[in-house]
Formats: sequence, structure tokens, C-alpha cells
Amino acid sequence: MSLRESPYASPFLAGLDTVLRGLLFPTYWLVSQLLALQQTTAEKQARQGKPCPPYALQALLKGTAIVPLLLLSLPLALVAFLAWLPLQAARRPFAYQRTGDRALPEEWSLPGQERAFTFITSNICLLPEGLARFSNLAHTQWRAKHIAQVLLWAARLSSRRRRDSISRSSSGRQKYGAMESSPPQSCQRPLRLDATDVTIEMPGEEQGKATLPGEITACFPPSADFVCLQEVFDLRASTHLRRLLGSYYGHIIYDVGTYGLVGCSAPKLLNSGLFVASRYPVLAVQYRCYPNGTKEDALAAKGLLCVQVQLGTSHGQRIVGYLNCTHLHAPEADAEIRCDQLNLGLLWAQLFQDANAQPGDVVAFDIYCGDLNFDNCSAGDEMEQGHQIFNLYTDPCRLGPRKDKPWAIGTLMDYLEIYAKAVSTPENMKRTLEQPEGRQKYLAGPVLADGKPDLSLTSCEGRRLDYILYREHPGPLALNTVVEKASFITHLATCADHLPFGLRLLVTCTEQPEV
Repeated sequence: MSLRESPYASPFLAGLDTVLRGLLFPTYWLVSQLLALQQTTAEKQARQGKPCPPYALQALLKGTAIVPLLLLSLPLALVAFLAWLPLQAARRPFAYQRTGDRALPEEWSLPGQERAFTFITSNICLLPEGLARFSNLAHTQWRAKHIAQVLLWAARLSSRRRRDSISRSSSGRQKYGAMESSPPQSCQRPLRLDATDVTIEMPGEEQGKATLPGEITACFPPSADFVCLQEVFDLRASTHLRRLLGSYYGHIIYDVGTYGLVGCSAPKLLNSGLFVASRYPVLAVQYRCYPNGTKEDALAAKGLLCVQVQLGTSHGQRIVGYLNCTHLHAPEADAEIRCDQLNLGLLWAQLFQDANAQPGDVVAFDIYCGDLNFDNCSAGDEMEQGHQIFNLYTDPCRLGPRKDKPWAIGTLMDYLEIYAKAVSTPENMKRTLEQPEGRQKYLAGPVLADGKPDLSLTSCEGRRLDYILYREHPGPLALNTVVEKASFITHLATCADHLPFGLRLLVTCTEQPEV
């Protein structure tokens, strides 16, 4: 049975939800605009030395115009909200987009034939505009389009096309596509872009450089099979992502999470922010909400999204993969809450796999990924660093508690420094983060148990919060997993406060199938 796309079983309920959201939108937008009166550091720098009225005066005038409109919109919004809340009881906690024709699963001849799969995870901070500015980011809608475009171009970029289509501009940069002009590599200024005919200016690459299992790279890995995103909270931004990515990723899970009082301990005004795009058919999906979110996380439906995909068939047996995507509790001092969420996540992932497995299934990969909000160097994250998840899953960047592999770096930027010239473009950021002093200055540093900065630790390479963990499964065929490449990606310079992380796994099998 194929997966239903709409989160509602009834078209009437789906239409009613759309109408009620439309009635709520003016109030939502006005509140966001009121919060968006705060400036980013880039906007403050741009105003320096310019003969313009003080920003405080401009903000006061804008706020004076917004507040009366907000008050006028509240009565209708309240009625719509009271009607919308009970409707959520009938809503499945995710929506599904399928594009393209349904195709039969490919034959994957095992043993003998090997395959590589590329995964990307990233926290891209697509919050409503007003909330995004608390992370020093702006232009949420434009950033969503830009992120989707660079992901799409990288996904379509095979090695052969890279050789055939690269042309050198007069500035020495590499360009892809047919148009002469390109959008900027950073997200500091929104421009009008045509999504159907756009050239992405790609960072240059050093030729002939020896490869290592881990690398800092200025562009996304080509032909990624799965993209797992966090903090896609804004529904309009989510729409931009799925419309653009849908031309390559035929299966997208979005608007994940519960709203209102459904399924969680506290009322939820934001969904989970989880978003998964897959090239392979989705067989089953399940979402569960963490019951213990507090503080700033209390109003977001953070949880675990489990997805089963079909990768092919071999001798009549299904070959499947499992993706478990999550975003754990954020406040640094709440280690116990994060550990409880990890415990629940492991339990839920196993229950999901037990419920959806069929006799004879061959499991090619089992991925646990997302923004786990703890690192492997901070003294304050000691409890999470010793969690049992690292006994069940393999972290390709980790040697043990408090010790990462030499090439691993942090993925959380110092959000006040994201517009500095040294990290303002993918190439600049790559060069900067390749140097120890650059990592010390521009990556967020380690924290103590109370969440305060740990100024005594100078050997940390930054807080690595974004993980892709994997494990092998016993089964009718013994599959071996080898890490081909782990990538810390700077392509979203000034567009997010996290570095995307990519992992390429090679799956091989040498064991004869059981007869």
C-alpha cells in the first residue's frame, strides 16, 4: 500500500486546514515582522558610515505601524486558532511529496555488486523571520530558495558533468550552467532568482590533492542520495525547498510534527523542523514527539522521524535502508533531557524497524542523524559523550569519549561572526577553517556543565553537534559498510549557523545468499 501524501485522510479536512492556516497567517506574519525589527550584525555593519536616520527611529516607526494591524488581526486569528486546534487530532504528523512515475525496484545483484550512498545532514535555521534573527540570520524565504538551489545543483552534478560543464570565468572561478551571471555564493543579500534558469557559481577545487577520509569542502558532495534537514520550521520556506528539490528527490517528508495538544506534553506552535528528501521510494514513515522539552524548546514538537526506504531487490528479497532523523533538546545545561531523548530515540527506532521488517529483508544501512546538540570535546557534555548510542552506532568522526579523529572539526559557528570576511564565502570559510586559529575564532567553543563557555580548553576543534551515525545489521546476507568520505561543508556560508555534514558509505557483500 502506497503512502498517502496528505496528512489528512479527508480532502475536506485538508481544505479546512488550509483555510484556517490562511486566516492565521496575517497575525503570524505581523508577529514575525515585529520580532524582525532587530538587526543582524551584517545589517549593522552596512549602516555604519551612511547618512541615514538612526535605526532606532526607523524601528519605532515600523513598530508603530505594525502593532495596530496586529491588534486588528487578533480577533479573527483567535477564532481560527480555536477551530484549528481540534482539527490537529485528525492530522497525521507528517506530509509526503512524491514526484515522478512509480518505478519497480531495481535489481541489486548480491553478492558481488557494491553500491555507495551519500547522506547529508544540516541544521539550516529556517525559522520565521523574526525568530531567525535571534540566530543572526535574516531573509528566511530567500535563504530557503538558495539552499534548495545549491543542493539541487550539487545533487545533479555527476563527475562526468563536472568535467564537461565546468568553464572558467575571467575571475578564475568555476561556473555551471548556461547563463553568464550567477547568484552570490553567500546569503547576505536577497536577489530575485529564476528557479527554472539559474547558474550556481561553484567554489573552485584544488586538483591533484591527496584525499583523506575526512575533508573540509567548499561545495556539497555530488549526487547525494538522502538529505536530512533540521529547523525547517517555516512552512513557506519548506514549500520552497520541496518544490525545488522535488525535481531530483522524488520522495520528500515535510511538515513533520504535531501541533496543539496532540501527542506531546505541552502545546506546540511549531512543528519538529525535520525534513527528509530521498531519491529512493519510501516504504514506511513514523514520527514520535519527545515528551520532555522545556524552556525555548517547549513550543516546538521536536522528536524522531523514522523512514524506511527501498533500495532494490536481490533474488526476490527486499533491500531496504533506515533513516532516523532527529533534533535534540538545545539548552546546553540540560544534558539529562538529551540523554532521555537519546534513550527514547533508540527504543523508537528499534520498534519502527521491528514493525516494518519483512522476512528475508536485507538491510543495507541504518542511519541515525541530525543535530544532537552536544559535542565530543566539551566537559559539559560528558553524560551524552558516554551514551550507549555510540555502542550501537558508529560515529565516523569519533575515536572515543572526548577524542575525535584528527580531521574532524566543529559544525557550530560562532553566530556573531558568520558575516566576517574570513568566512563570508564558501572558499573563504574553507581556507579559514583549515587553519587552527581560524577554527578557534569562528567556530563555537566548548561549554561547561552549566552551559557557560569553557575558556580553559584550547585543544577543542569546535563543537561538533551534527552527526551521521551508522550501523550494520545481521541478516540473510552479510553486508559490509566502509566510510568512503566524510565532509564538513562550507557551501552555506552566511546562510546558516551550522556547517552541513556529509557522509558517503560504500556497501559491499561477499557472502553467498541462502537458498
